[in-house]
Formats: sequence, C-alpha cells, structure tokens
Amino acid sequence: MGQGRRVVLFPYPLQGHINPMLQLANILHTKGFSITMIHTNYNSLNSSHYPQFTFHSIFDGVSETEASKLDTIDLIALINLRCETPFKDCLAKLLSDNSEEPIACLISDPTFHFVQGVTDTLHLPKFVLRTSGVLSFLAFAAFPLLRERGYLPIQDSHLEEAVPELPPLQVKELPVIDARDPDAFYQLVSGIVNEGKTSSGIIWNSIEELETLALATLHQDFSIPMFPIGPFHKYFPAASSSSSSLLAQDQTCISWLNRQQPKSVVYVSFGSIAAISDTEFLEIAWGLAYSKQPFLWVIRPGLIHGSEWLEPLPKGFLDNVGGKGHIVKWAPQLEVLAHPAVGAFWTHNGWNSTLESICEGIPMICMPFFTDQKVNAKYVTHVWRVGLKVGNMGLERGDVERTIRKIMVENEGMEIRERMLNLKEKVNVCLKQGGSSHQALERLVSYILHLH
Repeated sequence: MGQGRRVVLFPYPLQGHINPMLQLANILHTKGFSITMIHTNYNSLNSSHYPQFTFHSIFDGVSETEASKLDTIDLIALINLRCETPFKDCLAKLLSDNSEEPIACLISDPTFHFVQGVTDTLHLPKFVLRTSGVLSFLAFAAFPLLRERGYLPIQDSHLEEAVPELPPLQVKELPVIDARDPDAFYQLVSGIVNEGKTSSGIIWNSIEELETLALATLHQDFSIPMFPIGPFHKYFPAASSSSSSLLAQDQTCISWLNRQQPKSVVYVSFGSIAAISDTEFLEIAWGLAYSKQPFLWVIRPGLIHGSEWLEPLPKGFLDNVGGKGHIVKWAPQLEVLAHPAVGAFWTHNGWNSTLESICEGIPMICMPFFTDQKVNAKYVTHVWRVGLKVGNMGLERGDVERTIRKIMVENEGMEIRERMLNLKEKVNVCLKQGGSSHQALERLVSYILHLH
C-alpha cells in the first residue's frame, strides 16, 4: 500500500513511550511503509530485535548515573536540551539521502517539545503519537484556564471539588506531578500541548468508544485530524513486548501461574517509574498476606525509596504466606494478564497498563501516582466502573485486604468482572473490519500517502 514511502519515528526514551511507538512502527510497516527509527543513546533501542526497520542513534550525552539523580521533570528538560541539535542534524541528513525512499512524514512523541520547530525548518509534515489517553491531554490543554480559575497549583482545601470544565474529574485527579519546580512542569505541559496543536495530526493509542466525550471535546478545540487507532498491542496478538522491554523479564512467574487456580491470582505491578515508601510497601505486603489470595508481585529494584530491593520485607514473609506469593523484579505483563490464573490487576494505571487490562478483561485495583494515571484511574472506577481504588486515605493493610477480597470473592467483584468483559468485547470489535480503530487506521494511511 505505502510502497516507496518512508516514515521516520522518534520515540521518547522511557518504557511507557517506547513500547507504543515501536508497536505503531510495526502497524505502519504492515501497511507497506518503510520504517526508520531515530532514537537516543539513553535507554537505547536494540535494533537486532527489529531487522525490518532502519535505526539511527543520536548522541544525547545523558548517562544512567546522571539520569538517576534527576526527578522526571528535570530529566525530560535535560533530554530535550541535549537532543535538539543532534536530532536536527540526523533528520536533515536522512532527508538529503537520495539512496533511500523519500520520507513522507515524521511521527514524534510530543514530550520532545523542539520537534515542530525542526520539521518546519526542514518542510517535513509531522504527526505526534500521544501515548496517554485523550482526557488527560484535554486536561493538559486546559492548564492555562485551570490556573486562571485557581484550581492549579492544587490546594488541599479544594481536593474534593469537581472541575466543571473536565467531567468527571475532581481537583485531586488533575494530571499533575509533585515537581520541585511547578513552573518547569507547566512549561513541559504547554510544550506537549503545543507539539500536538501545531502538528499535521495526533495519533492516539486509544479507542473512540472508550473516550467518546473527550474526543468530541478535543475536536472542537483542535482543528487537526485525530486518529484513535488503539489498542496498538492487539494488532499483533502473537508478538510479545519483551523485545522492547528495558528491564529483563522473569519468566518464572509463568510457570508459577500455571500452578494456580483460574482467576485466583492478584497481579501487582506499578510500572517502570513510580516509587513508594517502605511504610507503604509493608502495608501492601501485609494486605496481600491477609487477603489469603495468591499474588504475583513485581518489585523492581528502585521501587522502594532508599532500598535496593527486598530489604524492607519482613523476615520469613514469603514462608508465612505459604507459597501463595511469588515476587519478581519484572514480568512479561501481556503474557501475565492473558493468563487464565489472573483474576485482578493492582496497577498504577499508566495508560498502557490500563488498556492491556481492559483488552484481557481483568478488573483493576487502582493506585495512581501522578499525571495521567489519576485521570485513567477515575475512568476505571467511575466511568467504565471496572475497578476499585485503594489507598484513598493513605495505604492501610486492612483497606488493602478488604479491597482485594471485594474484587476477588464478593458480589461487587462479580459485577465489576461482568462490566469488564462487556468492555473487553467492545474493544475487540473496534479492531475488526469496519470497527472504529480499523477505520481510523485506514484514514491515517490514506492521509500520509496524500500529504505531498
């Protein structure tokens, strides 16, 4: 279909951004486009996993040591600062290379806020891939208004108030992060929104049926095409995401799951960035133990503030739970969620994890940490009603135990599971011929082909 057309993709170098960009590259490749990936040295991509793509690495000079000392906002600012010139040089070189097929467009992550300036100079159409949902982007776009109205910065006295401009959100669910410098965070957000607004179109790893209202509102505010073509990972059911994982996946959890009863296991994973205190860690551990449900718990090194790995775990904890618990540093999440033994997913509600849970019909226990995770958790608990929130008043083992039992063995959990299976069915239909995501992808392909 796209013979003689090359698409260049530029993923932001964090796990939750890399996976969807590589999945999108695969989707476009199956539509006949040649794929070139420009990527940073920091969290570099492994090109040997993708022999069908061409890779170009740009030097950003960000070391693991330097990155580990920075908070997320400072790290994003540093990567932006260091990447602009090498990216521009690399893209200019690709455009002047006559031995390759002509480049139709660039697809970048809007977390890089310098790209539009570069593509304007080089006269190249640019799309952005937004790796979160539509509602959180709408909230970002509303930040100037929310600051004007006094919702931001968030005051404790306003936490429970509704935000009428962004139903169904309350002030406490606005997608903010506790940054050392709130202004730096606002600048980042405005850069992300601007990269979207000035682009040739926004590609979403989302589904029209999941975010109908948010998409309709966005169409009124932004006059550019929108392509909700998700969920990306379902285009390749057989493909695993292990090839793009930045952390080594522990396969022992699959053989452990094979020995568990159907729908009996609580899978616990808080993504690749979030961190908790050792007090919260202990409340989670005891809550899991008291619930008497088998659990598979991903504790990545660095999850617990000030600890290497499992040091804060009480002595003999795993013996006490009598084989009911299995702990790994990182898990093959798609494989775990698709396993018949898994009955609930205790998640930080990153957008990828939320979508993956819906696609497998697994009810969620929601514990969002920052930014869009709070928005996603609100959708899960109050709009789609396919999960429960834990730790509303701070994490406490009794609350943890009750929430797990509610979702795993009580009537409320049965009703949630039923709604989740209906939602899963809706999502499956959108990828079929004539479904909303299938149609949006056809529109995207045609749009790229007719850009020139």
